[in-house]
Amino acid sequence: MNQDERRFDFHGLGLALKQAREEKGWTQAYVAELVGKTDRTIMNIENKGQHPSFNLFFKLVTLFDISVDQFFYTEGQRGENSCRKHIDVLLSSMNEKELVVMEATAEGLKKARETEVQE
Repeated sequence: MNQDERRFDFHGLGLALKQAREEKGWTQAYVAELVGKTDRTIMNIENKGQHPSFNLFFKLVTLFDISVDQFFYTEGQRGENSCRKHIDVLLSSMNEKELVVMEATAEGLKKARETEVQE
């Protein structure tokens, strides 16, 4: 039986977890309490890319509603919609004020493209 020898790098996921935790205003100690671990464990996952157990991994990504596709699949494996998926993940983490800015930016880009086509 062939085994896939790739090792998953948890640094990116650790950073996403840290960002999501900070956006909620939660401490590492509070998250640790929610998932039944120590704050040191949460710190190591966020800062050192420590590999959590599958159970802890599942608890953390569901707690913060983090899509893990961007961390598991390389650009080629994700297919042509990967950019759109990544943007969706980023948009999901934004507050209402930031979403208004993103909407205005998208509208501005659309107008600029329409102006280019007409010229």
